[in-house]
Amino acid sequence: MKPAIRLLMLFLLVASILPWSAAHARPEATDDRTLSPYFFVKSDDPTLDRLPLKATSASVRISGVIADVLVTQLYRNEGKKPLEAIYVFPASTRAAVYAMKMTIGKRVIEAKINKRDEARRDYERARDQGRSASLLEQQRPNVFQMNVANIMPGDEIKVEMRYTELIVPTDRVYEFIYPTVVGPRYSNQKAESATPSEHWVQNPYLRQGEAPTSTFDISVDISAGLPIRELACPSHKVNAAYGSPSFAKITLDPTESRGGNRDYVLRYRLDGDRIQSGLLLFEGKKENFFLLMMQPPKRIAKADIPGREYIFIVDVSGSMHGFPLEISKKLMANLIGNLRPTDRFNVLLFSGGSSVMAEESLAATQENVARAIHLIDRQRGGGGTELLPALKRALSLKKQENTSRTIVIATDGYVTVEEEVFDLIRKNLGNANLFAFGIGTAVNRHIIEGMAHVGMGEPFVIAKPDEAPAKAEKFRNMIQSPVLTQVKVDVRGFDAYDVEPLAIPDVLAERPVIVFGKWRGKVKGHIAVSG
Repeated sequence: MKPAIRLLMLFLLVASILPWSAAHARPEATDDRTLSPYFFVKSDDPTLDRLPLKATSASVRISGVIADVLVTQLYRNEGKKPLEAIYVFPASTRAAVYAMKMTIGKRVIEAKINKRDEARRDYERARDQGRSASLLEQQRPNVFQMNVANIMPGDEIKVEMRYTELIVPTDRVYEFIYPTVVGPRYSNQKAESATPSEHWVQNPYLRQGEAPTSTFDISVDISAGLPIRELACPSHKVNAAYGSPSFAKITLDPTESRGGNRDYVLRYRLDGDRIQSGLLLFEGKKENFFLLMMQPPKRIAKADIPGREYIFIVDVSGSMHGFPLEISKKLMANLIGNLRPTDRFNVLLFSGGSSVMAEESLAATQENVARAIHLIDRQRGGGGTELLPALKRALSLKKQENTSRTIVIATDGYVTVEEEVFDLIRKNLGNANLFAFGIGTAVNRHIIEGMAHVGMGEPFVIAKPDEAPAKAEKFRNMIQSPVLTQVKVDVRGFDAYDVEPLAIPDVLAERPVIVFGKWRGKVKGHIAVSG
């Protein structure tokens, strides 16, 4: 299978995996990023039983917004007895491991992702029989582990791991990071009382900038579909060769062969002064795939910005009583208080039932803004949490033509209709943008991150009142300039099917739009995007 074809198939896999990851991830920090893989040796004397890294190389192919990464690492047992070790890969929630292979001497071990209990039994049976065994499991949703037993003295281990990762732009900049630095891990369990599943945090680590003892190499191929701009690698000296305006090959300079003491960072832009679009086609033996990407322009004239409407849905249920509701009030005062006079808006409060400030959205006059803030400010919290009916009601409100509608939800997310909410958002992407703010220190990240994923947005979690202004500003920068509304994709003469998403969200200044699917027959016809 060609790498590009495999990449898009994996893109479809990643698209289906991500809602599951969001549903179960409970990261200890807000910095959700992939960290460097490493070996944790199970030993009473780690100073003698060593399994140091000797070399690392990475081959990266970026197509559109998907990075397909092949990592190859070499380790050697420099101790005097057989070792049992755990290979740990702390990935971001946007990453998905799909293959791993270890070569120990002449033995080749392919990792299989089985059900946890079944895989654990197979591993322990092989270990007890003295055979080299490996087990790849996901200890946490974003931490993959592969157990390896019976690593003999002098054995050299070659690890080959493949994973995909979504590259999401921040402030219009795409950033790919390959982690090389193994940092100290955090756990809220004390070492002596930690369960076996928590032992992965007790790893030896290489501090940023510390002299490495291993060699390092990395190459990156970018096939963006759009012209690549402002390509830079602030972490390492690299050489870039352009095959076309939308294709670049980046190789590590030979002087950086010991550059594994700092994370590799590659940044680039895809934007211009107008809407850019690009189409990637992949031909397979059985099925063909395509990926269409639309990148908003860098600057938008005010005359080109459609009218904007905001519907603020505020959870005032019993679980929001007290501290969470106070955070919501501060957030809403910030968002509503900074609307433009030309904007229109409405407020919908929900608990066991729901109520709206007005049956139609109102102009953002000083009087209406003050009225809305006062309405929210006098809420105290009580009753159930009926999010689904509230969201249906918001979507049914009358909407003006040629207006970009954005629905903003502020909730702690403690509802029991997650999948129904996700389906409703997915089916209405063409009618409204949706952004979710998780409020409080005990947010149900499943629904907050799930709503963001199906809505093609970004989740915002606010745990403290003083975080509200910064999160509100980030949100405003993302949505303040809708470029294209009521987006339609018209396919003519090109036999496309299984196209996702079913509806297309507005093209916003800070959000590219991705359409992907399958195609058959000859490469002819055209795909027109209008709005």
